[in-house]
Amino acid sequence: MKRVKKVFINAKRDYKEISLIKANFETVESPDEKADICISIGGDGTFIESSRMFNGPILPINGLEKGSASYYSDIDLSSMETAIKMLKKGDYKVVELSNKIKVTYKNKSYYAINEALLRNYSGNVYFELYMKLRGKRERLYPYVMAGDGMLITSTIGSTAYNMSANGPIILDEGTMCLTFLNASGPFKNSIIVNSGATIYAKVAKYKGILKSDEKTIATLSKGDEFSVSLSDNALKVVKFNGLYETFSEKLEKLIKSRMLEKF
Repeated sequence: MKRVKKVFINAKRDYKEISLIKANFETVESPDEKADICISIGGDGTFIESSRMFNGPILPINGLEKGSASYYSDIDLSSMETAIKMLKKGDYKVVELSNKIKVTYKNKSYYAINEALLRNYSGNVYFELYMKLRGKRERLYPYVMAGDGMLITSTIGSTAYNMSANGPIILDEGTMCLTFLNASGPFKNSIIVNSGATIYAKVAKYKGILKSDEKTIATLSKGDEFSVSLSDNALKVVKFNGLYETFSEKLEKLIKSRMLEKF
């Protein structure tokens, strides 16, 4: 890879290591300015925010935040000097994890890393599901769904809220998953669709809250509709040889962090 010269830094706190980054690279103040990579320091929430702000490669660094598994980070602050040397030499690779999820509501698009979420406003929310594939829109499920709502996720978000809701872990980058939350009725299982599909959800009764990750898009009423698809915008992450956690190691870290939360 090319040698990194210019970086955008996103961090929730003023880590002392930031001065080390600034001493070695030119830094930009806005993600809109051209940078070689974004260095995201913090927990998983900071990485998600960085991914929404910056469309280029992201280096997530575990800021040792309490309450965060730092699932996306291979390294922490103790490896900062090594990471800087490797970036300056171009000794790294960029891996595409999956494409970001595009949520469209009233002709405006929003992008999610982990999931699109339809959540009940109070009590149950009722909604109908449709799918458009190869230009044809059809009813995806014959009955009106009822319950607390649903998640629509892909590979990246399958180990987040989706896993907590007993949805499947997805290893195929070319799929999306619909996981239903406390669903009532004849169908409760998750649904897997391919990357070329667009999912449409229409509120049939009561109200629901539409979110992109943790960001609220709108409160939906009866008749309101939104669509979800995989965008063309891939989430790119910087990886180093020798400083790399396998999927199994990351999953173990995530499971242990959630076990600790219960005690």
